[in-house]
Amino acid sequence: MSIIIAFLVIGILALVLGLGLSIADKKLAIEKDPKLVALEESMPGANCGGCGFAGCSAYAEAVFKGTAEAGLCSPGGAALAQKMGEILGIKVEAKEKMVAYVFCRGNSEATGADYKYKGMSDCNAAALLQGGPSLCKSGCLHLGSCISVCPVQAISKDEKGNITVDKDKCISCGKCVAVCPNNVIKLVPYSAEYICACNNHEPGGKVRKICQNGCIGCRMCQTKVENSPFTVESFLSVNDFSKEQTNAADAAAICPQKCIVRR
Repeated sequence: MSIIIAFLVIGILALVLGLGLSIADKKLAIEKDPKLVALEESMPGANCGGCGFAGCSAYAEAVFKGTAEAGLCSPGGAALAQKMGEILGIKVEAKEKMVAYVFCRGNSEATGADYKYKGMSDCNAAALLQGGPSLCKSGCLHLGSCISVCPVQAISKDEKGNITVDKDKCISCGKCVAVCPNNVIKLVPYSAEYICACNNHEPGGKVRKICQNGCIGCRMCQTKVENSPFTVESFLSVNDFSKEQTNAADAAAICPQKCIVRR
């Protein structure tokens, strides 16, 4: 009987304490500003960190406090930017979506091997061994660490080892950029059409020996094309996307290595 009474007493105490906590929670709760609530509810819930904050709620709070710019959410796009503007009563200009791109076409046919790698299928692990098994120490290692971290399965690899990003699926979270040990993956504007798909800054003579598809820094894309958006920096051609892109196709056509490719 004493055991039953003890259980009853504990049960009653738990009920009373539970009711007390429930009442206290309601009484002491700090009501959120309706605008903040609306901002939080408008977020896509991806929590990708592409905006520079830990998650959607953190970004919404920063925008509400005025410490972050509205319209930085790539998954939400222009629609979310407009919605945030309506909530805050301000005009928000939607920024162009930035998407990941793999700056390398040094696949199994184009680039030779420095040695045969037999370790774990992870780019960062392979990079610790003399910069990886590829002769090009600046290129893609093709082991797919970027594929593993992509939260929306926007990255794939074909039979030759080429790793590509589906720009329509990409949410600009930057996780693939962060995980790549050779910094081969970078964010580019969604509208970017022509890109020099190379990451090697070595002189052309050395590049020719290690990769058939590498940029040799010949400057033809820069000097032979009027108003070209491409310039060669440290032996590597780079497209300045802030410039007019009208003649980008001409630069691609004149490239002897055909490393300037159309997306």
